[in-house]
Amino acid sequence: MLALLENYMANPGTFDEVLKDRERGHSYYQDFLNLLSGMELEEFKGLNENAKLSFLNQGITYALYNKEESVEQIFPFDLIPRIIHSEEWEKIESGVIQRNIALNQFIHDVYNEGKIFKDKVVPEHLIKSSAHYCAFMEGFSPRKNIYCHISGTDIIRHSDGEYYILEDNLRSPSGVSYVLTNRLAMVRVLPDAFKNLMVEPVSDYTDHLLKALWSVSGRELGDIFCVLLTPGVYNSAYFEHTFLAHKMGIELVEGRDLFVENDFVYLKTIGEKIRVDVIYRRIDDAFLDPDVFNPESMLGVKGLMKVYTKGNVSIVNAPGTGISDDKAVCSYVPDMIKYYLGEEPILNNVPTYICERPKELQHVLENIHSLVVKPVDMSGGYGVCICDQMSKAEIADLKEKVKQNPRNFIAQPKMVLSTHTTYIEEEENFEPRHIDLRTFTILGSQNPYVLKGGLTRTALVKGSLIVNSSQGGGAKDTWVIKNRS
Repeated sequence: MLALLENYMANPGTFDEVLKDRERGHSYYQDFLNLLSGMELEEFKGLNENAKLSFLNQGITYALYNKEESVEQIFPFDLIPRIIHSEEWEKIESGVIQRNIALNQFIHDVYNEGKIFKDKVVPEHLIKSSAHYCAFMEGFSPRKNIYCHISGTDIIRHSDGEYYILEDNLRSPSGVSYVLTNRLAMVRVLPDAFKNLMVEPVSDYTDHLLKALWSVSGRELGDIFCVLLTPGVYNSAYFEHTFLAHKMGIELVEGRDLFVENDFVYLKTIGEKIRVDVIYRRIDDAFLDPDVFNPESMLGVKGLMKVYTKGNVSIVNAPGTGISDDKAVCSYVPDMIKYYLGEEPILNNVPTYICERPKELQHVLENIHSLVVKPVDMSGGYGVCICDQMSKAEIADLKEKVKQNPRNFIAQPKMVLSTHTTYIEEEENFEPRHIDLRTFTILGSQNPYVLKGGLTRTALVKGSLIVNSSQGGGAKDTWVIKNRS
């Protein structure tokens, strides 16, 4: 019979979600494990294959990059869900709402009055030297002053059991389609689990997203026309683009499908042209409009930014939001919360050293062997250097890169991500693997909405702290349990 925890042992010095839950006397994991206790390993393996087949049939893939090529693979999915109690979730939800409201106010301030610079809370040169600063946005405010309509906040749980913010993703946060498809797979493969546990739904996400698009359209509901702008089929997140467009019932378009005429954006059709009110863009700023950004871009729409600044189309998320994705800027968010909201941060940042500051640079160089060094403007886990795993030559090379361009790097203490019981196919066994959590927040005309659960990402390589799918990570369904009272 399947005995998931019979020989299961957590790694020393880690916070294991399942074992700690059992120690605290909670029954949620036990309720789930009881469903599997009478199952043979072969039966579980069959369920695992069914889940993979479900993903394959839906075309749920991602691009796994190596040095030579990128390979499309089925998104790795683990049948053992991560369970978060309602009390814990309330703190996470409140924390990310607080954070994203402050970030939205910060972005508006940066491109308009710049009060936070004048009051010496955030250094102006740090923001304006960011690769994602958009001078074209200066003096312009989008409809309802909403810049980060959709945000992805990455959260870890350290060995002390506390949650910490790792980074913000405001340009074009990805991964929410996997949250929704993970849940579909779980319901199909293990339907009994949802009869015994009161799991919060995730299926309402696209309804909230569509309402957020409508709220910044500028026209009445019956006239609103929204599109999702994709780079095309070769983009690693193309499945997500098609999935979200289908779920919302909006058009999936490429730049060549749109054109500008008389200061409005239109969709090309075989009949009459259709005016576009909202563009949910999934391409980077640099490719949005060749008249303003990269003149060689074939992905965007010529003249789009002129229409945008006239208020005749809304772009979700707004150009220029990438300044908040800069990992050096991220370290100032607690100060932004205090400055704009007059509140203490509900969730703490991972402690961060900004290498541009001389004293902190010196500390990093002297203690680099115990730190994690990251480029400020890269995502997907790329460029992350876990220094205690590097050779002397690699360390020397890294120190030289940091000294030559300190603005491009931050450093953090090595945070030990919590672990979770995970089925490892190659071993045909259940082992602890490190996890994190990406939450998804939507800001619109109504109250802020946070998807209840988010994306739990799993580092499938034993001992690895890199959870990103682009480097071989997988995911779990994330269950927020409703309060039983």
